Amino acid sequence: MQAKPTESELEILSILWELKTATVRDIHERLALTKDTGYTTTLKIMQIMHAKGLLLRDEQNRTHVYRPAVDEQVTRKGLVSDFVATAFGGSAKNLVMQALGQAKPSLEELDEIRAFLNQLEKDQ
Repeated sequence: MQAKPTESELEILSILWELKTATVRDIHERLALTKDTGYTTTLKIMQIMHAKGLLLRDEQNRTHVYRPAVDEQVTRKGLVSDFVATAFGGSAKNLVMQALGQAKPSLEELDEIRAFLNQLEKDQ
């Protein structure tokens, strides 16, 4: 069973899913653009993530290079499933209704949602 990332770990994973590989400094510089965090905090979180099996680490060079050990889609699907089960009693309808009520989607987004729903109906 895959370890579930914390919010901070998910931020780091999101950056690594985009970059594919990165050093602690690379990750820290990206995080520092949006939040006040210390380099040693980023390092410690990434070390914990490595121990949990969320990151792989290339130790061949002096500077360790990290990459994700977990698939982005599998991780997000698991997080959404847990969230729907916990916050919405397992109801995808309640999640969607809440999200659409809060977000005020554009007409283009509504068209994409309709197309997605139509495809789901065809697949059943």
